[in-house]
Amino acid sequence: MPVLEDWINAACLELGLERGDIDQSLILDLARDVAHGVARPGAPLTAYLLGLAVGRGAPARDAAARLTEMAEGWKGGAPDVPGPAGEPVLGET
Repeated sequence: MPVLEDWINAACLELGLERGDIDQSLILDLARDVAHGVARPGAPLTAYLLGLAVGRGAPARDAAARLTEMAEGWKGGAPDVPGPAGEPVLGET
C-alpha cells in the first residue's frame, strides 16, 4: 500500500499530526465493520465521529470497540449492545 502510506504521511504533515499516532488498522477495521454491518456510507462518517471523540479525549481503542460492537449488532435502527443505549464513552464533561 505505498500510495496509501504516502497519502497518510502527507495528510498527517498537512494537518500537523504525528504519523505514529494514527492506528491505521483500527480505523480500517472499524470502517469495514460499519460498511458491512450498517451501510457503506456510514464507514467514513463513523471514522470522522471516532476522530471527533478522540479529539475530545476518548481513548481511540475504547471508542472504536464500542462503535464496532454497535455495528455488529445493528438491526436497522436499534442497536443490540449491552448497557443503556447511547451511553457515552467519555461520560459527562
